Amino acid sequence: MDAKGYLTEASAEMEAAIRSYIPDEEPMRLIEASRRYPYAGGKRMRPAMVLAACSAVGGDRAKAMPLAVAVEYLHNFTLIHDDYMDGDEQRRGMPTIHVDFGMPTAILAGDALFAKAFQIMTELEIDGERLRDVLKYVTKAVWDLARGQEMDTFNEGRIVPEEEYIETIRLKTSVLFAAAAAGGAIVGGADGETVRAIEAYAMALGLGFQIFDDYLGVCGDPSKTGKSAGNDIRRGKCTILVTHAMESIADAAVRDEFLGILGDADASEERISRARAILKAAGSIDYARQTAQRKVDEAIAAIADLPPSRDKDFMIALAEYAIDRDV
Repeated sequence: MDAKGYLTEASAEMEAAIRSYIPDEEPMRLIEASRRYPYAGGKRMRPAMVLAACSAVGGDRAKAMPLAVAVEYLHNFTLIHDDYMDGDEQRRGMPTIHVDFGMPTAILAGDALFAKAFQIMTELEIDGERLRDVLKYVTKAVWDLARGQEMDTFNEGRIVPEEEYIETIRLKTSVLFAAAAAGGAIVGGADGETVRAIEAYAMALGLGFQIFDDYLGVCGDPSKTGKSAGNDIRRGKCTILVTHAMESIADAAVRDEFLGILGDADASEERISRARAILKAAGSIDYARQTAQRKVDEAIAAIADLPPSRDKDFMIALAEYAIDRDV
């Protein structure tokens, strides 16, 4: 199974629906800002997971489409706010929304997508109990995501234990994957045990995805990722590479040298290369990749009992793709 091919198909399947919920209204400046990210495409992993989970448990994926769109809108709501908080100037090859439209409109565009997502979920054709279950997953995910983002922001410039790092990325990244997958399974009519297994799959996948993202933040090819491979180091982000290095570097002078580079917003490319070399020598780069692999293995094991299907094959392939990509 080619995960990227399935994602391309699912994205095309969702395109009309994604574009159908934001009508032309005044002020058009806000409408255009709100449309910018969801209309721009991207991997659309989370909404694809909604559809795949629904189909994998024998459901009608067309009935899950409103949830898929809602999840995509929620994801893009977080991206708008993240970009402003991080000061990022580009996303998907375009200026970020706060750069093009200004901070007030960017915040309002994120809020608008948040509200629209919950409006869309009222269109789900499922009974009241299942709708409440979907809403419980999604609302809890958004709450937890905010907690994780605050932890991630607060941890910049600090060294935290690996356990705290894992909890941060679970909240920041995994919970929306989990809500998407569990929600799709609920819409598909899955029983509680199956929903929990699919939730566990997505939670582990999200961890592997974010750990690998942190690896790309240090070792990725900027021409493919669209971001400088040194930005996480310059911002002082305490990723799994950093937590491992702090426990593994025996030479105090080398440790102090690394800490002197970490968080230096003006660090030269030469100093970033030196920090990368220190991480490599400490085994921290390999450790990050190995930990991401373990999380993917956990994800695949969680859905072992699902019946064979193209959608299950995609879910397995997606987990593998999460740690085998260049962007």
